[in-house]
Amino acid sequence: MATDFLPGFDRHRIETEPGVTIHARSGGSGPPVLLLHGHPQTLSTWLHVAPRLAERRTVVAMDLRGYGDSDKPPGGERHAAYAKRAMAADAVAVMRALGHERFALVGHDRGGRVAHRLALDHPERVARVALFDIAPTATMYARTDKAFATRYFWWFFFIQPHPLPETLIGADPEYFLRHHVEGQSKTPGSTPPNLFAEYLRCYGDPACRHAICEDYRAAAGIDLEHDAADSDARITAPLLALWGAKGVVGQTYDVLETWREKATNVSGRALDCGHTLQEERPEEVFSELSAFLG
Repeated sequence: MATDFLPGFDRHRIETEPGVTIHARSGGSGPPVLLLHGHPQTLSTWLHVAPRLAERRTVVAMDLRGYGDSDKPPGGERHAAYAKRAMAADAVAVMRALGHERFALVGHDRGGRVAHRLALDHPERVARVALFDIAPTATMYARTDKAFATRYFWWFFFIQPHPLPETLIGADPEYFLRHHVEGQSKTPGSTPPNLFAEYLRCYGDPACRHAICEDYRAAAGIDLEHDAADSDARITAPLLALWGAKGVVGQTYDVLETWREKATNVSGRALDCGHTLQEERPEEVFSELSAFLG
């Protein structure tokens, strides 16, 4: 029997557009906050943080389209179904369906990129936004060098034409997933066996693996076009950037400076961990979010 990592949280399946249904969980009461996970996680990555936040807030966690138990639609022309604009629209639709027109936003990894786009496309919805262990997508591509391409090789592997990456990952999904999770985390044991098993349950689905590649293909194409069109736009909501001091992003970029190029009110700091802050340093993440969300 699969572990329920958010006991007491309600389950929802919300249609955000024809043919796309998003899986979400919600719990608590008070000001609303939406949690968005990254790759290769699901909403279960918030197992340590969401229940604590729910003591004073209404917490919603959702599986991004293509991930977890959300639908995995075809990518379509130019992979546009996995543009961060489409994923951001999912998030707005989920929150509206649950009665929240304006909310705080927390995004890790891919979820942070969705949060960035949501804050630009729907500024009236976003009260505050916290981004975990990312620099802006366009910045990271523009400043790519050998060191970054080596350490974040999947950014360039996943975007290869279908079915090359899907076929190679499909030869041994558990090996690939374990290599990825253990390589990104710098805190041994922070992703326990039952949580890894949950990620593997989803990663074992060929449709999920294809959707993940479509997510990255969109990021290297249509998302960059959207970012270029909005190059002068700035996030106006207060923005908190947290990152892992031992991770690639923290060791490669001046994270605060990259976000000050994209937002008007930026604060944040490094935590003593790798990429997956909410699993490696949940107490610090909770403390930072509590102070930031007010």
